[in-house]
Amino acid sequence: MLNTRFDTFFASRVRTLLTVSFALSGLNAAADAAAVQASGTGASVRGEAAPATGTAATATATARAASTAAATRGTAASDAKGKPVPPVIVSPAGSRVLARTMHSEALDRDWPYALYLPPGFSPHARRYPVLYLLHGHGDTPSDWITRGHLQGIVDGLIARREIPPLLIVMPQGGTDWYVDRKEPIETAFFEELLPEIETRYPVRTDREGRAIGGVSMGGFGALRYAMTRPQLFCGAMLLGPAIYAAEPPAGSAARYVNVFGDGRFDAQVWRSLNYPAQWSAYMSRGQRVPMFIAAGDDDLRIHAEASQLYTQLRQANQPAELRIVDGGHTWAVWSALLVDGLRYSLACTRKSA
Repeated sequence: MLNTRFDTFFASRVRTLLTVSFALSGLNAAADAAAVQASGTGASVRGEAAPATGTAATATATARAASTAAATRGTAASDAKGKPVPPVIVSPAGSRVLARTMHSEALDRDWPYALYLPPGFSPHARRYPVLYLLHGHGDTPSDWITRGHLQGIVDGLIARREIPPLLIVMPQGGTDWYVDRKEPIETAFFEELLPEIETRYPVRTDREGRAIGGVSMGGFGALRYAMTRPQLFCGAMLLGPAIYAAEPPAGSAARYVNVFGDGRFDAQVWRSLNYPAQWSAYMSRGQRVPMFIAAGDDDLRIHAEASQLYTQLRQANQPAELRIVDGGHTWAVWSALLVDGLRYSLACTRKSA
């Protein structure tokens, strides 16, 4: 998959790669799939499995790199079957998903993100709440659409008046785990992406107009962002969050991505960036972020960690909800949880600005 090769090619070919990645992920088919039910895919997430090693891994990486290079030499605005990729994905309900790019001084490169605009969106009629969604390790923003069926689910919730019309921003997180280690992506998120969205689009800039969520690696990032900056977010959604309180298990991608340590995994670095290290400071502040926490029952370690976090939050009189459902560490599970998760994490945005 092209998704795992972003770090290699980002600097010189980000705009082409974004288009090709969305094409190969099938984003151009998202409008037709928007109404598909959440149980439509059972593909497991690549991020929380240990990467292959040795000759086979080298051969696989070489093949992927060659495939990526071949794709970028071709027509960027075509999918794998040669069909044109529209710059805007329009759902039957009239919502749109756009591929966007901004330049980041902190990252010293262009930084892509996907943007959901609700049915009937008007840049002049009102200011909309905004939800930031962080993808998992090895994924891209398009996975929220093609594998999570987010567009159709949000369209339905808006139509039933269960959530307000809103904008959803899905930045490319690579394999950075949303912390300032491999590159300053956390700094870029708060000092560049949020101002970009709040100046370019008609979104609310008050705390009650802003929420955050994520899956797997993105759940780690969303929890960290909510706990370190509770003044910015009124709700959080954590789906299959990779938030191992002690340290990641042997098979976790967190041990192999050269983020939590220099050259090799360092448990001390992991602990310094994970939520237990932020707990006292978060609890000492007056602002609480209601958290929706969920996982599949076959995702054994993660659902145990999710339950532990939920218990600690409730014991501290922190608002939170927990869902453990049938399934594993898969988009099928997370997609099925989106309805409840979005209702809960966005309830706070119904308050007037």
